[in-house]
Amino acid sequence: MPKEKLRKLILARRKGLSETDAGLSSRLIQAVFVASEEFRRSEVLGLYAPVHKEVATRAVLAAALASAKTVIYPAVAGDKLEFRRILEPDMLRKGAFGIPEPDTTCDVHDPRDADLIVIPGIAFDLTGKRIGYGKGYYDRALHHLEGQGKLVGFCYDFQLIADIAGEPHDVMMDMVITDKRVIRPRD
Repeated sequence: MPKEKLRKLILARRKGLSETDAGLSSRLIQAVFVASEEFRRSEVLGLYAPVHKEVATRAVLAAALASAKTVIYPAVAGDKLEFRRILEPDMLRKGAFGIPEPDTTCDVHDPRDADLIVIPGIAFDLTGKRIGYGKGYYDRALHHLEGQGKLVGFCYDFQLIADIAGEPHDVMMDMVITDKRVIRPRD
């Protein structure tokens, strides 16, 4: 199925999720991630601020800050993403595309220094391929980190499909966590 058609179908289904279902699934996904060995070992964690019923990350942020982890969030800087550190949730402000992000007063961190970076997506497949919104921000910013065990996709189980027709520039996930399963494509 072409990416654009798949995007529309999955976005419509995600939009149709009830707040209750989205909340329950998000809590489960976050709990699985926080209980993982990868999270426990991490010292620098990249997160995203969810929009449009993406899987929530607030519980992961709280657990990371409580564990004294360094937490970085993406911020759009021109046609690139840069990652900036936050010390508390209130440091996020509405930025590009209406997505909360750290402002320019927050310290910039190289994403290569992150142990894990959690990434949203519209769809993921069983091999770790991802479809985003089509702007390529995450692909450009994180392509060089593929295969290093750092890239984690969060999605509802209906967003995980058997196979996506990927392109060479698409960033591949090392782990995908849904409300029903954990996929580690390279294991």
